[in-house]
Amino acid sequence: MKNHLHRGVLAVMLCTVLLTGACASLPDSSSPQAIGTLATVAPGTSIAPPAEGREPDLLLRDFAKASTDPSNRHLAARQYLAPAMSAKWDDAASATIVDRVDTLSESRTDKEAVYTIRGNKVGRLDPGGVYVSEEGSYESKMTLTLVDGQWRISDLPSGVIMEKPAFLGAYQRKSLYFPDPSGQTMVPDLRWVSGPQDQMASQLVGLLINGPKLALAAAVRNELGAGVSVIGPITKADGRTGQVGVGLGGVRIDFRIDPADPADRSMDAATRGLFAAQIIWTLAGADISGPYVLLVDGQPLDAAHPDGWTTADVASTNPLATAGATVGLHALLGGSLVSVTEQAVIPIPGFAGNAGNLVSASLSRDGKTVAAVADTAKPDPSTRFSLVLGPYADGGVQVLEAPAITRPTWELDNNAIWAAVNGNTVVRVVREPTTGRASVTNVDVGALIPLGSNITELRLSRDGVRAAMIIDGKVYLAIVVRMPSGVFALTSPRAVAPGLGSSALALDWSNSDTVVIARNNSDVPVVQVAIDGSRMDSLPRGNLTAPVVSVDASPTTEYVADARAVFQLNNNDPAGDRLWREVPGLTGQKAIPVLPG
Repeated sequence: MKNHLHRGVLAVMLCTVLLTGACASLPDSSSPQAIGTLATVAPGTSIAPPAEGREPDLLLRDFAKASTDPSNRHLAARQYLAPAMSAKWDDAASATIVDRVDTLSESRTDKEAVYTIRGNKVGRLDPGGVYVSEEGSYESKMTLTLVDGQWRISDLPSGVIMEKPAFLGAYQRKSLYFPDPSGQTMVPDLRWVSGPQDQMASQLVGLLINGPKLALAAAVRNELGAGVSVIGPITKADGRTGQVGVGLGGVRIDFRIDPADPADRSMDAATRGLFAAQIIWTLAGADISGPYVLLVDGQPLDAAHPDGWTTADVASTNPLATAGATVGLHALLGGSLVSVTEQAVIPIPGFAGNAGNLVSASLSRDGKTVAAVADTAKPDPSTRFSLVLGPYADGGVQVLEAPAITRPTWELDNNAIWAAVNGNTVVRVVREPTTGRASVTNVDVGALIPLGSNITELRLSRDGVRAAMIIDGKVYLAIVVRMPSGVFALTSPRAVAPGLGSSALALDWSNSDTVVIARNNSDVPVVQVAIDGSRMDSLPRGNLTAPVVSVDASPTTEYVADARAVFQLNNNDPAGDRLWREVPGLTGQKAIPVLPG
């Protein structure tokens, strides 16, 4: 059963704080902007005014830098505007992020200067702090006039423009967490917020109540939502109101359930646990430490936790947990699946360990079942590859044959796999654990059709809610939704690595919010990309020989197969020592790394 809290109280409280610090020249109304994209300035905090005597082009660059501070309706940026323009500028209309701002002079007199502002779009920030990758060019005109001897912007388009480096310096990426449909784990929803740490708890709880972003809403649950509100301010665990979320001391949040809400009011233990888990993992991920004292109308959310919760109390839904950590590394070596230790490789006892013709394989997250693609060597192209499924230590069952089958990928419950077949079809194979029988159904991929015709890689996230794909060499993410009919669908696909520059060859999930991509590039063959497309970071190149043909990853380690051998990159190594090293046990051997999932 779901319990819901009303979001109005938080919104009214925050807007009251925001408007208190606004200057007299602000417009009477502005486009609405969700909690989380706004920050407040503490009473008495001063904002540096524009430098005196600034030339128009330099003033425009300063204006772009000041626009990264959204507090009090971009009060810092409004200081660069003429009073009349400040009164009507709609800063909330849009927020465009460009690689850099270029200023080109169009005309200039003693009292007026007109400039064209140009840049290459890399993204935009939507209400609620949602980052969306974008490509294309940005261009607008801005007019400046002399006001009391100083240049000020007297005409500009609605919305905000920010340079990417300044945006990354002013905003912080945080994860909201929502339960997956089964309630087994938490699913991240990345948001970009701005403001001091002592306001972070209020911003994040407000965003949780507002709910997941639209594309994700049909794929997750939200135990907070309509009908739920917060009573009074969020405080430290002992009730102190200062420095909430900073250092030790925990947090205390008192929720209220709207009595007019028709939902059932009896929260069972599972529902209370998910309610708490959403809040705890969201706050813990933002460096807001516990204990987390969660109340409903002044009473403990759960009588078993009168003094507060810790992350250990919701450990079963830990979004950072790796279910297959105990299974260990495996590899395809000579067409068979082997277990890899530091000293040797050991063929596994089942069908996959004796096959000799496997081209890809995936272990279930618990390590008990293997899904593999075998090269049948049959002359008929339509039966060239077969998908085989079976126990780790027993025989396998052929599920289907096709001209092309991608590496299988497992759902969260260890009983179903997905694979792309023939480049344009995605199948879901469910294995009955007791009988070993498998049933095959097609996944609805209608939303993918405009993107391309050839799916060469498909990997489900560990929570099962997202799918990362390579389609015609480009990387896309889609949301996994189970339709009312029972059919699964890949929905809301979007490009997440538009600046990749080279064709993607392979990919895998490093963790629930990051994808590792091997690309056809000898200078930087492996990169990491955030799932919202906000960051692309190069991984070290040292020791690798292009092309990198395979990648498998976990939160602690990336494994790749290049032209010579299998290498690993330890994420816990100091930055200066992060190098690709050959995997012990596979030294000097060409193989394909295999991790659970």
